Order: sequence, then C-alpha cells, then structure tokens
Amino acid sequence: MFDVIIAGCGPTGAMLAAELRLHDVRVLVLEKEPEPASFVRIVGLHIRSIELMAMRGLLDRILERGRPRPVGGIFAAITKPAPEGLDSAHAYLLGIPQPVVDHLLEEYAIELGAQVRSGCAVAGFEQDDEGVTVELADGERLRSRYLVGCDGARSTVRKLLGVGFPGEPARTETLMGEMEVGVPQEEIAVKVTEIRETNKVFSLGPFGEGVYRVVVPTKGVSENRTEPPTLEDFEQGLRDIAGTDFGVHSPRWLSRFGDATRLAERYRVGRVLLAGDAAHIHPPTGGQGLNLGVQDAFNLGWKLAAQIRGWAPETLLDTYQTERHPVAEDVLDNTRAQMELLSTEPGPQAVRRLLTELMDFDQVNRYLIEKITAIDIRYDFGEGPDLLGRRLRDIDLRQGRLYDQLHRGRGLVLDRTERLTIEGWSDRVDLIADPTAALDVPALLLRPDGHVAWIGENQQHLNDHLARWFGKPAN
Repeated sequence: MFDVIIAGCGPTGAMLAAELRLHDVRVLVLEKEPEPASFVRIVGLHIRSIELMAMRGLLDRILERGRPRPVGGIFAAITKPAPEGLDSAHAYLLGIPQPVVDHLLEEYAIELGAQVRSGCAVAGFEQDDEGVTVELADGERLRSRYLVGCDGARSTVRKLLGVGFPGEPARTETLMGEMEVGVPQEEIAVKVTEIRETNKVFSLGPFGEGVYRVVVPTKGVSENRTEPPTLEDFEQGLRDIAGTDFGVHSPRWLSRFGDATRLAERYRVGRVLLAGDAAHIHPPTGGQGLNLGVQDAFNLGWKLAAQIRGWAPETLLDTYQTERHPVAEDVLDNTRAQMELLSTEPGPQAVRRLLTELMDFDQVNRYLIEKITAIDIRYDFGEGPDLLGRRLRDIDLRQGRLYDQLHRGRGLVLDRTERLTIEGWSDRVDLIADPTAALDVPALLLRPDGHVAWIGENQQHLNDHLARWFGKPAN
C-alpha cells in the first residue's frame, strides 16, 4: 500500500512527489504517456518558482540548462524594462525547455525515493474512510491512502471525481511548431516586424540549425483539438495573417493551444485532491501555468505529508484550497485581461496604448511584474505586519543563505533575539538563532513553503503558532 498515488508526472506531479519524499511518504507516480514529449517547448520559470528551486537545492542544476533574462516585457508582451529593486535575490526569468524541467524534477523525485511508472493510465478509483483504490487501464488495482490528480487539463481524476470545472471554452486558437522555411531571413524579419506592430501573438524566428519557431493565431477553434495540427494548418494561418506561408516545410513538431479558462470548484473531495492544470487552465499569456502548478505542489506537499505522518492540525489540509484557489482565480483574471490587451480590435488596442503609458509609472510596472511572477502573494493568516503571510526573500545568515537552510522541507524559526526555543517541535521544525540576520523583526516562523506564519518575540505566542501549523508538540 502506498501513502500517496499521484496521477501525472509533469512538473506539478514530480514536484509534489519530491516534496512528499522529503518527509518519507511512500509515493507512486503514474504517468499515462509511455515516452516523454518529443517537442521542445520553451517555458519560463518566474521569480517565485526560481526561489522554490533554490529552497530545495535544485537551482544550480536547473540554471545549467536554462537561459536567464530580465523580467520586463512579460505582461501582455508590453515592452517595458523590469522595475529596479525587485524584492528577490533571483529577480530574473529563466527560459528553459519544458522537457528539461520535466526530466530534472522527475529525476529529483526518484533520487528522493519516489516510484515512477510510465505508460500507466488511471481508469477509475473508489475511496473510503481508510484510503483510495485506484484502477489502471490494464485492470491492475492499487491501494493508497490518498490520490492526487496532476494529470492535466483533461484530468481523468477530476472527471471521475465529479468536480465541476466552470469557466469559458476556447474562443481562439494558436498554432506553435518548429519547421524550416523557404525564404531569406531578411524578408521574414521585415514582415514579422510589420505584423507585430498590432499582432503581438504572432512570431516567426530562427531557432538554430536552420529551423524556425512559428507561432501563429488562427481564425476560430478546430473541431478536434486533441489532434495535432497539420503543416497545411500552419500554411493557411500564415497566409491569413502575413499574406504568404514563407515556404514552410519539414516540420519537427506541431502543436496547438487555446484560450480556455476554467477553475475547479473544489481542490479536494475526501482523500482525492487536484493540483496544477487538473485544477485550473488558462491561456499561456505571461507564462504562468507551469509556475502555478509547481507552487501548488509546494503548498500541498508538506501539508499532505503532515496528514500522513500524523502530526497535522485538524484543518491544515483544508488550507490547501483556501490558500491556492484564490491565487488561481487571480491568475485566471490577469490572463483574461492580457488576452484582451493582445486583441487586434480597435478598443483593446486603445486600452493597450493607455496601459503602456501607465506602465511608465514605476508603481504600475512593479505591481504587474510582481503579480505575474507570484512574489506578491499574501496568504490570509490574520492581522499582523505586512510580511505575515508573504514569502521571505533569500537573506544572508551567519550560516550562509537562508534558502540553503530549507532543503529538507521543514519549518524554520529564525530568531534574532537568541531567546526562543522549539522544544517539542524539533522533529519537524528547525531553529536558527542569528542576531545578524537581515530582518526588520525580532523573530519569525517560516512554513516549509517559505511563507511567514508568525512574527514576534514571545515564546508562548510562538508555541501557539507552532501548534497551529505543526500540530501538538512531541512528548
């Protein structure tokens, strides 16, 4: 019997598996695809996700395979520079091929002891008071205490669970692929520059070794979106927008995505939970999807592990939905807004010009960048200083960097007073007494996901909040 079965080994599922393994939870990840995806889509890791990788000691291996660039120009592709002084030691965007992210996170989960089985699709499940019985497509039945659906936008787990997925269906569709072209680069560059004056979605540019990356919006939505597009679809889309198909040929891979926007009504029903695209889908504008899923995993992992290990406070697992559902709502809203700003219609273009002017104000530009990169998130932990409920940036300590102290996925009390103790919680929380820590508060409690759960200097108040988040003290 497993403690947790995870359906889906994309970034969300693999990250969740790793987080659970940090707490010795027995994890099986089921991936329905027998082989990794053949196409190489470049994704962006935003500031908050980069911070999370640093917290678990993963950043160096990811940086080796990615390309950092400034975070400016990511809101609706409005070309403004990144604001100065963003509150992070990792204030950049990391472009990286998604298959590389998938592989690195799966490799990390396996290193920690997670089991991963490819070519295994969930076909059904039944849950009871003690656990979940999962049936695979080949008829095999497995038993687990919990099941988490990280199986994407068309999630089988969500559908079988009967959770509503309200929102808007796709109204537009964009084709993306890599292929060769039959005209000179200079001719392409002139045409692309002309088109992008009004159409910010369209792009056609070199991608190495004589291959071009093509992104072209189309008219309407195809009837069968589960099937990949054809080269003829690209040729027609290019002719509609550019008046020429640029002689495209010899495609490496072809794909499509729409602008459907949906949010699961619930993230948990009994012993079955949802995360990542299984819980929310939205257009890729701003590059937030993968990041949102990975951050779901960080929020859920330690809480589900606490439930399994037996020390979770009664309502801890419920906070996964209360904290992450509003975050997804906000992402859906800002992607809706960005999609409107990318429209070529006169009204949205007028609003875009106005917002472009407003983003010359530092506060506006900063607000939008912090929203897209998820460093503005503040969970509602009650009244207190503004830092309460927010993530804490990576700061200098006598022992080194703060995030280096979070590799084990435990809670952390950072004490500048050198008077506090964690007696009774040392099996799940660490204590660093450091009067030199770069903090404006006497002491604080960090959850395993890096959010500040308490600020103060009173031992009894600390004990109360340790109990709130980390359960009763050990005998």
